[in-house]
Amino acid sequence: MAQSSANILSESEPCDQRHLVSNSHCRLLVCERASLLRQVRPPSCPVPFPETFNGESSRLPEFIVQTASYMLVNENRFCNDAMKVAFLISLLSGEAEEWVVPYIEMDSPILGDYRAFLDEMKQCFGWDDDEDDDDDDEEDDY
Repeated sequence: MAQSSANILSESEPCDQRHLVSNSHCRLLVCERASLLRQVRPPSCPVPFPETFNGESSRLPEFIVQTASYMLVNENRFCNDAMKVAFLISLLSGEAEEWVVPYIEMDSPILGDYRAFLDEMKQCFGWDDDEDDDDDDEEDDY
């Protein structure tokens, strides 16, 4: 019986070595994946990644707040207006994505001007800051 236990141990040794090598590879892959994920979305970011915007007017204010907040806490990644506009464009879908295509095709200067791009979005998708200002003026007249 002692001999059969020795045989079992010697037969299982290659399996144990393969198991250790396999575990080592798995750990390495998990570490590499975690490293890549940290580069894409830093774990210290207190603001969640913004949702996409499909052109629904009621969601535009939320979209602008989400993207502005995300860019603010990650300001080193969004160092100029062109990067900010590119980020917004990457989050457009549906009708909003179709809306931006002509600007891209004609290489519009608006693609390098974050404020102008936001103003165009607001005008197209129905969020007018002037309406709020007019209401305030009317109240002041009374």
